[in-house]
Amino acid sequence: MRGVIFDGKQPLVADDLEVREPGPGEVLVSVAAAGLCHSDLSVLDGTIPYPVPVVLGHEGAGVVRATGPGVGHVAPGDHVALSTLAACGVCGECGRGRPTMCRESIGRPTRPFTRRGERLFHFAASSVFAERTVVRAVQAVKIPDGIPLTSAAVIGCGVLTGVGAVLNRARVGPGESVVVIGAGGVGLNVLQGARIAGASVIVAVDADPHKEAAARQFGATHFIEASAAPGGTAPGDSAADRAPNDTARDSTAAVREILPEGADHAFECVGNPRLVRQAVDLLGRHGQAVLLGVPPAGAEASFRADSLFLDKAILGCRYGSSRPQRDIPLYARLYQEGRLLLDELVTHTYPVEDFTRAAEDTLNGHVCRAVLTFG
Repeated sequence: MRGVIFDGKQPLVADDLEVREPGPGEVLVSVAAAGLCHSDLSVLDGTIPYPVPVVLGHEGAGVVRATGPGVGHVAPGDHVALSTLAACGVCGECGRGRPTMCRESIGRPTRPFTRRGERLFHFAASSVFAERTVVRAVQAVKIPDGIPLTSAAVIGCGVLTGVGAVLNRARVGPGESVVVIGAGGVGLNVLQGARIAGASVIVAVDADPHKEAAARQFGATHFIEASAAPGGTAPGDSAADRAPNDTARDSTAAVREILPEGADHAFECVGNPRLVRQAVDLLGRHGQAVLLGVPPAGAEASFRADSLFLDKAILGCRYGSSRPQRDIPLYARLYQEGRLLLDELVTHTYPVEDFTRAAEDTLNGHVCRAVLTFG
């Protein structure tokens, strides 16, 4: 079967992968579509260290092919969206409704794939850049057959992370104000999560002016092009002409013109320590900054300690603090009701053989989400 492998040096689209049959509590899924997330690319550039060789991909949907002993909630033929949370279901964190904190679901890669006799690692317990994959049963969530699998594919990471961060972690309330730094795949889902939550002012900040249309479609009431903010970098200026923090400072001033008393919630969706500081600086009283972007390993961010004295908070957020077996059916229903946008997230689909082109388009910001298909 076909799949995308990373050997530590470069990605390879292979056609001779094999995956074992499902064991107890496992499900074998024929993957129909898989979203290409920046986290996959972060493995390629070393931002996310991971053992190799590994079959990439962690955001996908497909059809159940077979189930192992003890699996009753899905059956062969069911359409499923996949999550990365291989939670155990019995530890204290799972019992508290916090499967994102389950130690069974964090950093324990298995090796269900083989190629030419060599065992390959599972990425994020999912490895959906393959025609078939084996996951724990808790990761497979049944969805209505009428939802296109190319659209359902993006639920498993981008939607769970972005919308979940708003509804589960920040718990944005009606009438509150939200600033979203970074209008990529996760940022767009934060925007629509804020819209669904009833936020009244939703400000998107991004250096790419071409992202404004999508940001407004997903829920932004205002859009600030960071490089064009008052005093910002002008066309033709070189990086040497400005201090590193100038653009962030300028866009902060532009946000303050819209929200002079600061934001109730600021979401950093880029993974840039400088922008973490910006998110904190944008908060009003009782405000909270939610960190979603993935910075390089070991990166540090700074802020003024006294800036938190007015009941401000900085919140980490893993995977939207999601409970996938609850949240995915909710998001599927919101999609069917026309309240959650999925089709609009999928800018372009690519056959898996075009992985390199899909990765380039993602890195260059040409797509909201590139989706690989296995037709």
